[in-house]
Amino acid sequence: MALAPNSAAPALATEDSASRRSYLFPFILVTCVFFLWGMAHNLDSILIPHLKKACQLNNRQSTLVDTAVFMAYFLMAIPAGVLLKRFGYKNSIIIGLVAFAAGAFLFIPAASALSYGLFLVALFIIGCGLTVLETAANPYAAVLGAPETSTTRLNLAASFNGLAALVAPVVGTKLILSGKEYSAAQLAAMPEATRLAYFTHEAASVKLPYLTLGGILLLVAVLFYFVSLPEIKAEESEPSEGGGFFAVLKHKHLSWAVVAQFFYVGAQVCVTSFFIRMAKQGGGLDELTAGYYLGLYGLLFMAGRFIGTALLKYVPSQRLLSIYAVAAIVLCGVAVLGNGAYVIYALGGLGFFMSIMFPTIFSLGIAGLGSDTKPASSWLVMSIVGGAIMPYVMGTVIDLQGDNTQAGYVVPLACFVVVLLFGMSGYRVRGRLV
Repeated sequence: MALAPNSAAPALATEDSASRRSYLFPFILVTCVFFLWGMAHNLDSILIPHLKKACQLNNRQSTLVDTAVFMAYFLMAIPAGVLLKRFGYKNSIIIGLVAFAAGAFLFIPAASALSYGLFLVALFIIGCGLTVLETAANPYAAVLGAPETSTTRLNLAASFNGLAALVAPVVGTKLILSGKEYSAAQLAAMPEATRLAYFTHEAASVKLPYLTLGGILLLVAVLFYFVSLPEIKAEESEPSEGGGFFAVLKHKHLSWAVVAQFFYVGAQVCVTSFFIRMAKQGGGLDELTAGYYLGLYGLLFMAGRFIGTALLKYVPSQRLLSIYAVAAIVLCGVAVLGNGAYVIYALGGLGFFMSIMFPTIFSLGIAGLGSDTKPASSWLVMSIVGGAIMPYVMGTVIDLQGDNTQAGYVVPLACFVVVLLFGMSGYRVRGRLV
């Protein structure tokens, strides 16, 4: 069933149809922000195998790329909520864009120094910027219109995040991956100068894409600064629900959503972080072909977002979430047990069925929270720390299983079971504060 009015976003302080129409351009700008942070996250899927090779890392060490980004979500969620409350949606988005750009520019000295530690610092700063952006942009997209269509609107904006899942792997494969790989024995046989030159050249390939990304982010920040945007607020008459940061967790459906989002994001990052390794090992592809297949995964992810957004007009969001979770569980099983083309099909299918999970969990989690939406948003963003933890768990499983990437896919499978439980019962609005 459709969400009831006022169930997924605060009541809007709108006065007439003209003010409603004024939300269109702000929504377009916010949608651009969804695309940009999608680029950052999906380039990480290229960075992990690339830096693993350039910096000679094992699977666990390579997942520190995810840890750096998503730990920032955990540490910055409360400060991001404070920024949002004090400075509003527009200024918070500008702050997030500038921090994001600063981290992107730091890739240049990191690559020059061939320093994995400095790469991780840069990624942490990017993660801080992304935290502020998501804390502001997700609820802003949800409230830029009628409350009863907030889930559809949030999925539409997130569809352009899905577009980035197509664009980033193609751009990353073209500009970052070289396709040159050497075994440990071949590297050991190289003269030291040749070996160092190879590693330095591999690391340097990240400079152009991240320099370009940083420049675009600054341009978008300038655009936000000079464009007048509505600062949507809850109606003055709307009472607080008891509103402290920890008090909002007494809304049981929000607590459930935080847990579900933790495991969903963990699952998504696991799937994408090890996609190239999985396509090489289980599907028999070379590095460059696997990178382009990651772009195909992104295409299916994007298609899933648009199709899912359309289906939400006819299927209750929690039911569609449950159906997609069941499909993802089955596909993870195929990825673990299959081989060759079946593994590739399973990975692509996961992209399609994961597509609506984040925005749907987010929207169901803030349903009916009124003026508690902002602290609830911080909790849902903070739960993204699952992307820091679960890939490390998966990398550990892979290393313990003798570098068997397929065995590691039991980790996202277990995560999707939690998402299924949320879609079946955890979403229900109950236990509200009085």
